[in-house]
Formats: sequence, C-alpha cells, structure tokens
Amino acid sequence: MKGKVVLVTGANGGLGTYVTQTFLDAGATVIGTSRRIQQSDFDSPNFTALPAEISTHEGAKVLLDQVVARFSRLDVLAHTVGGFAGGQSVADTDDATFQRMFDLNLNATFHLLRAVLPAMRKTGNGRIIAIGSRAAAEPGASVGAYSASKAAMVSLIRTVALENTDAGITSNVILPGTMHTPANRKAMPDADFSKWVQPTSVASLIVWLAGDAGKAMNGAVIPVYGDV
Repeated sequence: MKGKVVLVTGANGGLGTYVTQTFLDAGATVIGTSRRIQQSDFDSPNFTALPAEISTHEGAKVLLDQVVARFSRLDVLAHTVGGFAGGQSVADTDDATFQRMFDLNLNATFHLLRAVLPAMRKTGNGRIIAIGSRAAAEPGASVGAYSASKAAMVSLIRTVALENTDAGITSNVILPGTMHTPANRKAMPDADFSKWVQPTSVASLIVWLAGDAGKAMNGAVIPVYGDV
C-alpha cells in the first residue's frame, strides 16, 4: 500500500481504529475522518486527521476538497462509519428513528460517494470498501429501520461498482456479524464474545481488497459472520 492515499471514515471508531492502523502498517498515507478525530489519535507521520460531517452533501464535498488539495488524489475509500437503532417493531418505529438510520447508513454513504467518485475516476484504479451489516442480508425482528438502511446501502455500493468499471474503480461491501468492540461489549455484557467477529480480521480484509490482490473483486457482498 506504499504510495496509496487512503480515506477512512469513522477512523477512531470501534472498527475504524483497526482499519486505520492496518493501512498505516501497510505503508499507506491515511486520512482519518470523523466528527471528533484528532491528530494525536494515531502516532504516525503518515496519518492526517480531518474532522468532518459527512452526513450532508456540503460536508462530504468540503472533506474531499481538503483531501485533494493536500494530497492531489484519492486511491482508496474505506467507509466504516454508521449507526444502529433497535428494540422496536416496524409498527412501533417512529419517523425520527427511521430517518436517522437512513441518514447515518444510506444518505451519508451517498453524499460521500458523490464527492469521492469524480476524484477517484482520475486515478484509474480506485478502491471503495464499505461496511454493511449481516442484517442487510438476514434481517431480524426489532431492527427494521437499521436492516432496511443497510440493505439500501449495499444496493448503492453495488450500483457504483457497475457504473465505474470503465474507470478501473472497484466497489465492494463487507457484511460483518456482531463486532468484538468495546461499545458492543458494553451493550451486551452477557454475550459470548468468543463468537463475535474480530475487528482485525475485517481490517485485514479491507486492506486486501484495497490492494493489487483484490483488484478482481467488484460488486462483491462479503459475509464475515464470526463463529455462528
């Protein structure tokens, strides 16, 4: 990954921290973004923190303008940010919760892709990897808004894959099961953590998809469900 310019969204989050560090360990130049990212979050000269609000068109465009101004191009997007809400049936889900899930999981992805693609098409070998959820393919009870938003995001990523093959861009989405992160451990303290998906495994897969070895993968929906 040496010489590659990589943008990681949610870079200091439960999964994003591992993704950012794995790209740095592979020699990439990494721009990490989230609402509250700091330069001190990663101890590497190849890391740049750019706080941003990607849930709006304007916020995503400002972020990409900064990336291109400072690094001239963008080779890889690793989109790890998202949101979760559950505990209510579809009949009991209020408008605000439904809209929030689509804002965080679908609309933010749309705004980011619309900002990223023009810059990526100039490189001739762009890589887009997004994090979905097992719930996108296997929805469960009481997570209807979340599942629907993640399923729509998968469709969007696969459409981007079809629309940009002429520019050498690949777009793939990973569907993890429950991730072994501090937030999930706190939310489900009685669960069997040994069956959960390790963030290091997903991070390694993202870096593989971003490299030369993964260039034949395009439009793939890759399940990583853990010990089920």
